[in-house]
Amino acid sequence: MTTEREQSTAPAGSARRALVGRLSWGLADQAASSVSNFVVGIYVARSLGVTAFGVFSLAWVTYGVVLNVSRGLATDPLVVRFSGVPDASWRGAVARSTGTALGVGAAIGAACLAAGLGLGGRLGPAFVALGVMLPGLLLQDAWRFSFFAAGTGRKAFVNDVVWAVALVPAMVVAARVGSVAAFVLAWSASATVAAGYGYLQSGIRPRPAEARGWLREQRDLGYRYLAENVSLSGASQLRAYGLGAIVGVGAVGAVRGAELLLGPFLAVLMGLSLVTVPEAARVLRRAPHQLGRFCLLLGGGQAAGALLWGATLLLVPDRLGELVLGGVWHSSSELIVQITLGVAGAGLGTGAAAGLRALGAARRSLRCQLFASACYVGGGLGGAAAAGTVGSAWGVAAATVSGSAVWWLQLRSALRERHRDPITEVRT
Repeated sequence: MTTEREQSTAPAGSARRALVGRLSWGLADQAASSVSNFVVGIYVARSLGVTAFGVFSLAWVTYGVVLNVSRGLATDPLVVRFSGVPDASWRGAVARSTGTALGVGAAIGAACLAAGLGLGGRLGPAFVALGVMLPGLLLQDAWRFSFFAAGTGRKAFVNDVVWAVALVPAMVVAARVGSVAAFVLAWSASATVAAGYGYLQSGIRPRPAEARGWLREQRDLGYRYLAENVSLSGASQLRAYGLGAIVGVGAVGAVRGAELLLGPFLAVLMGLSLVTVPEAARVLRRAPHQLGRFCLLLGGGQAAGALLWGATLLLVPDRLGELVLGGVWHSSSELIVQITLGVAGAGLGTGAAAGLRALGAARRSLRCQLFASACYVGGGLGGAAAAGTVGSAWGVAAATVSGSAVWWLQLRSALRERHRDPITEVRT
């Protein structure tokens, strides 16, 4: 692995080429993740219909909450503190970080299993399936973070391709069974296959027994990132459950269908720290004065891409939309404008979020996320009470744009503070 000292002495041109290479593999990995998530969502929507797809979406949202717990405790501190470090240091950190991800999956998976057994109906078996497979899902995500921290995004891309290939036969079998639980099992079991392959790629054995030591060492960042991540995904889950209670489970399916149409950008946002936080950390070490510009280009590019994609979706004829989403298209197509604005606002905000993560300004980023999450829940549920599914989508769009403004204000303050006092919160 190239050390920071070697990077600092490399010519500017080679450093630029290395950056472009890492970002290219990051984009390739996110493309693979986006395409597989999009195809899974479309396939399940067409196979199950809007109500059963709403149940599948609730399981998906729950996985998002657990994934963010794992990232906050296990892999977010890894990418902040072990990006571009010597190989021996990276390997030791990865063993403990992936072990922590496995421990989180086992603990919360047991809770999901118990909840599913108690729920029954359509929702219960879906949560049982999710609980059983959570350790593999979280380990696969932890390998991706680990590879990007090392600057070897190609391995993360290959791992996601393995997941996508394993999905094909799994989804065919699930379609024959025809239940929500079968689709949850197919999606998560194929991720477990990729998690096993990640062990072969890295040659590192996860160490769950050292999870407690990892949590103790990273507690100054990990617990703040945990609160930040859980507030983000928890807000999404509260909005989904609340929308289902106020309007109906079909409304959850309609929102999820519209989000699928923006799938490439949503997948990039969900996994953004795989690429941007390590790169922002490298920019901070190499050229601190360029960090603000890097974050602005990052956020502005994503926002512009989301707006362009949303404008294209508005031109899609109903016949083609029905071919893609089936019966979900009619209710989802009414939400394209609102969800596009929300994704654009979130994309702009993630540029500032990457900068705050790189600075190790966990207190500032936590305040931003708590504010954004409160606005998200309030706007989503308030809009649902006032104007149903469409009102909820408008409320979320307004909340996301407001939250993005707060992220940028906090980044500006953090950069000014660092200029006055160059000592940051990040330990080296």
